Amino acid sequence: MPLPPPTGSARAADTAASPVPTGRRILAPDLARGIMLLVIALAHTHLFTVLIGGGETVPTVADRIATAGTVMFVDFRGYPMFAALFGYGLAQIHRRRTEQGREWPWVRALLRRRARWLIVFGAVHATLLFFGDILAVYGLVALVFAGALRFRDRTLTILAVAWLPLAAALQALIAADQAVTGQSGLPPVPDGFLNELLTRLLTYSFIVPVMFVNTVVPFLVGILAARHRVLEEPHRHLRLLRATAFVGIPLGALGGLPLALVKAGLWDGHTTLDALAAGGLHQVSGYACGFGYAALIALFSARLSERQGPVTGALAALGQRSLTFYLAQSVAWTVLFASYALHLQVTSPAVAVGIAVAVWLATVVLADLMHRRNARGPAEAALRGLTYGPFR
Repeated sequence: MPLPPPTGSARAADTAASPVPTGRRILAPDLARGIMLLVIALAHTHLFTVLIGGGETVPTVADRIATAGTVMFVDFRGYPMFAALFGYGLAQIHRRRTEQGREWPWVRALLRRRARWLIVFGAVHATLLFFGDILAVYGLVALVFAGALRFRDRTLTILAVAWLPLAAALQALIAADQAVTGQSGLPPVPDGFLNELLTRLLTYSFIVPVMFVNTVVPFLVGILAARHRVLEEPHRHLRLLRATAFVGIPLGALGGLPLALVKAGLWDGHTTLDALAAGGLHQVSGYACGFGYAALIALFSARLSERQGPVTGALAALGQRSLTFYLAQSVAWTVLFASYALHLQVTSPAVAVGIAVAVWLATVVLADLMHRRNARGPAEAALRGLTYGPFR
């Protein structure tokens, strides 16, 4: 049941449209986004070893460890955290604007405009660079579930719990199909600019609905967490954060273990029923792991808030520009892996891990340099300008 919107006089339009000053930003979300960009890089480079490198080959012990570690700690582990942070950020926008006296129709129109531009960004991103885009999915979720920002806590919880079996069942079916066919579920990437473009669009049309279903639960949890200021005031939620971190992360690792054994070639006797169970368990435990990552980073940020060092500052700077460097990663993948660029044929998951870490470290350095020069991320600036244009 929706809550009634607050009333009051609206502030000046320039206040509504201006970004939050760096000194007033909350450390935990920025730090989480910066660290999770490493998880995204690891997931993407592993994906390229499957689609371009010739399949999920694990010829060495290092490759088996890299594959199993990716399944247990990366695949569907970092993404729920990013989706929760997206819901958290949307709830923060809603709270700030309503505290300024804006009525719900105004705020809803603002959020929907932002969502539509995210869809545009995502469509261009997927067409030109990378089929695994998440921006358009976020935009679609925001369009469909904008009204959830005014749901009561109980309604949000019920909706998230009710949606969870749907996400688990979908992932279980995908895992079972891969077990039966022996394929990754995605078409191999052919050579040539036009062939790659068409393959990206075909793959993207499959990924969007799947990721939409996977995004709803963490999105709703993010709204709920923002409502109680879990990341802004971590000292008030230490018991919750500790329980989430020290239960969620081990639970995610254990839940991903069956599928990790399959992917690493250490469990050959799995049946379709085994794959169904492993896929569903992998999905559900991934939510727990992603929330655990967020909680653990919030605990660290609570201790570091008064004494940030250069490493923390650089990671936070990356998180403040996460949209820009999420897209920059895709530029790097295009340069490295596209058939019309360097066209690296990476067949080793262990080598892919090294590439992911190297690209991520480069973005950390660049983000820190931008922070020292007080330069905002161009993608963030463009999205804000397009969103707030008629609302100034």
